Amino acid sequence: MTQDELKALVGQAALQYVRPDSLVGVGTGSTVDKFIDALAASGLRIAGAVSSSNRSTERMKALGIRVLEAGEVDSLPVYIDGADEIDGQGFMIKGGGAALTREKIVADLAQTFVCIADASKLVGTLGRFPLPVEIIPMAAAQLTRRFAKLGGEARLRAGVVTDNGGHILDVTGLSITDPLAFETEVNQWPGVVTVGVFARHKAQVCLLGGADGVRTLTF
Repeated sequence: MTQDELKALVGQAALQYVRPDSLVGVGTGSTVDKFIDALAASGLRIAGAVSSSNRSTERMKALGIRVLEAGEVDSLPVYIDGADEIDGQGFMIKGGGAALTREKIVADLAQTFVCIADASKLVGTLGRFPLPVEIIPMAAAQLTRRFAKLGGEARLRAGVVTDNGGHILDVTGLSITDPLAFETEVNQWPGVVTVGVFARHKAQVCLLGGADGVRTLTF
């Protein structure tokens, strides 16, 4: 199966976690696009969706799915999103689509985080994928120096401005063996809006698409 077919497979599988007549949190990215398409085609009646990006909002509205602002809801039964990497404990790196801050906001509303990904995203230790960090632009140079002290090389993602008006640093050369401690530390650095390690908001379920179909991991 192609990677695109695997994404469609896990997007379809995620429908089982959407309760009829309830709200659903929706992430961002090419795999989530497949979930949005499957949700629209399913005929499943939902109360609405809370989106983590302008991109997902536009796609859902175009398909007739009602989209609510995060401030309009107190909680969500489920949040469905992809990952750039996920380890054996449900910790993730996210932010390849530059929506990491809003993804954490919506994930924080959810009772259950369901990650949908193809099998190539499962890793032993986070850090092979360049770590996205949303930053305040004026802090780019000093944050680059701070990551260098950890052995990482940070580069500004050219031409990218987030939905929040921030910039993205992509950091290579890291091996994140303690994701929770790493996230807690970096999030306190002045100028960091959000680091793309999802440890405090890790996945409880991962639907992993591979040659043998969809495998369900629980954490």
